[in-house]
Amino acid sequence: MRSPDAAVVQRAPLHPLLAKELREIVSGRALWTMLLILCPLVGYSFWQAVLLYGEASAAARDAPVLASGLSPLDGVLVPTFGALYIAVTLLFPFVAIRSLGREKETGALRLLLQLPYRVPTLIAAKMAAIFGAWLVALIPAASAVVIWAMLGGHLYVPEAANLVLGHLLYGLLVGAIALFAASISESSATAAIIALAFTIGSWVLDFALAGQPGALEWFSRLSLTQTLRTFEQGLLSPGLLLGVMAAICGFAALSAVWLHPGVPPRTRFMRSIACVAAVAAVLALATQVRTSVDLTEDRRNSFPAADQRALAGLREPLLVTVRLAPEDPRYVDLRRNVLAKLERALPDVSIRLATTGQSVVGSSSDEAYGEIEYSYAGRADKSRSTSPREILPLLYALAGKPTPPPGTGEEYPGYPLVADGRWTLPWFLVGLPLLIVIAWWRSRRPPQIPAQLIKEGVQT
Repeated sequence: MRSPDAAVVQRAPLHPLLAKELREIVSGRALWTMLLILCPLVGYSFWQAVLLYGEASAAARDAPVLASGLSPLDGVLVPTFGALYIAVTLLFPFVAIRSLGREKETGALRLLLQLPYRVPTLIAAKMAAIFGAWLVALIPAASAVVIWAMLGGHLYVPEAANLVLGHLLYGLLVGAIALFAASISESSATAAIIALAFTIGSWVLDFALAGQPGALEWFSRLSLTQTLRTFEQGLLSPGLLLGVMAAICGFAALSAVWLHPGVPPRTRFMRSIACVAAVAAVLALATQVRTSVDLTEDRRNSFPAADQRALAGLREPLLVTVRLAPEDPRYVDLRRNVLAKLERALPDVSIRLATTGQSVVGSSSDEAYGEIEYSYAGRADKSRSTSPREILPLLYALAGKPTPPPGTGEEYPGYPLVADGRWTLPWFLVGLPLLIVIAWWRSRRPPQIPAQLIKEGVQT
């Protein structure tokens, strides 16, 4: 016969579980300590960003053409949120580990597993608490954005929201990794070491494999820091969203596999292999999604609107053969100014490096080094330029189409602003930390028992 407890599990309310997980994180010292450290980090980053942005804006007064290069996204938002990135990388794992590590150390996990909740439900509640902790950690950076608006700074909502989304996904990914580390460790200290091995190891991947071609380039994309770069550039990539969400769900699923101490090790390993295989399949699918949306106000990641429409009409495959070493600065410029934009504009484009495995020094003796060949519809042409002004007319000639006239009113005006950000330092060094300390003190107060329950207990 079926156990009647199955129906109880399905009807168990989630509110008490979520409240318990949130209180577990809020009552700990890790979250509040990270907040106190975040205040001067974000404050100093924001003050420096406003100062440098003001100096560039002052120069734009004498040369108005420089104003078009002043973007609040690059000048203020990205540096300010960079402090949040550092804190999430180095400190947020300690906050996320608390949601599970303390329960394992005190033995409370065994009691928690006896409650009428499934293990995936418990992990989902802990991930919800980690999300709440990240929202609290966002307070210093969010206050900096509000102050920037109060100073008269310009904000373009789509690109700002896209940047916040990137940091949210990165925070959830770090939190899921920390939760998995806590599930396979018997102590919080060991879990912290494992989680930091993931996060700091990403920096090692970036430094060691940056600019490497072939399989090494693909392996370098596994770095956690790669998650943020696309969002910082103002791009929204569905493939990246799918890949990051798959990684978050994968680490959360592994946490559920390793959470219950009563599951045999063989069963855990088999379930882990199946989970990793499923995530790998989704990641492989995500790499095939190359479309992305340019959410920047200055459209820096796209060609002008007229060229975008003209290129979208080129239905034949385009093959670009690049005879440049990956570490060559000209290839970096070509990739940023032309190739990346062509991949987003054309429906079918392939890019091939003809100097794979060679260095700049080893290829300099080749007379063909530096040439970029474009093949379209049975015709081909070569160029050494990395500027779209020369390459786009070449592509139109290969396609037999006229060069579209430039549009009017599409120039990015820029938003220069000279502001004094020194008065913001007292807020980040005194005001906000004081409010955090007060909230910390209140969170550690024991919950009050309703008077009605006290009266009922006395009467009984």
